[in-house]
Amino acid sequence: MSGSGGWRFAFSRRWLGYLAFAVAFAIACGCLSAWQLARSKEAAAANALISDNFYSKPVPLTDELGSLTAYSPKQEWTRVQVTGTYQKDDELLVRNRPFNGSPGFEVLTPLRTADGALFMVDRGWVPTGNTTDAPDNVPAAPSGTVTVVARLKASEPAIPGRTAVGRQVGTIQLSVVKQKLGTDDVYTGAYGLLDSQKPSPASTPTPTVTDPPTQDEGLHWSYMIQWIIFALIGFFGLGYALLTEYRKRNEHTPEEQAKAAERQRKRALKRTDSDVEDELIDATR
Repeated sequence: MSGSGGWRFAFSRRWLGYLAFAVAFAIACGCLSAWQLARSKEAAAANALISDNFYSKPVPLTDELGSLTAYSPKQEWTRVQVTGTYQKDDELLVRNRPFNGSPGFEVLTPLRTADGALFMVDRGWVPTGNTTDAPDNVPAAPSGTVTVVARLKASEPAIPGRTAVGRQVGTIQLSVVKQKLGTDDVYTGAYGLLDSQKPSPASTPTPTVTDPPTQDEGLHWSYMIQWIIFALIGFFGLGYALLTEYRKRNEHTPEEQAKAAERQRKRALKRTDSDVEDELIDATR
């Protein structure tokens, strides 16, 4: 590098390009930081929804679901109460439902409500049988009129390649359940995870959900701060490179030579006994 020129080099096309890159990098980091903040708010809202709905006071099913197809994601885990009669002959088994590391099925039993509609109740989990691709035993649903409290869950999507025959289904896809039952009077927007029922039978499938899902907002705040730090590092790196080139370009000027000498003096004052010993050892090699 030749010539002094002070800071004039900083206005060259090369350094303006570096500045533009640093600004673009900072903008990208800012956008990613804002995205992480938005995700944190989404996680907080989801956690608040779980807290509000999981232990909510049960409301009549028809008050929560105004039609057979009605359902909103904001209703997930909401507790509903419905009275009816279990249709035991139309009971279905949901395949490939592991629980605590064991393979098994979930028991899906239609509940005939007072208005004649069928509301699907997931009564719980049973293990795979010893010799067949079916449970050895499925605890029977209560007979007669029963009052059920259940938590709403959305109809599940289809899983490619997962099929089932007979009285089994691959997922709780309520449109498929409706076809299996052969009637149009089926709630297809949501089904219910059994919470309690009266009368309660002596034996029941194992409940699949007894506590609310883990409420964790994740590391979004940490990532948000990290992206801000990355943007600052970008400008710090630009400033350090700019200062380094300035010193190199102006190293022969009296002013810069005096500053360099002062920096050298300060570095010497910071030397420790260990540094001196290392230098002496290196000198004797």
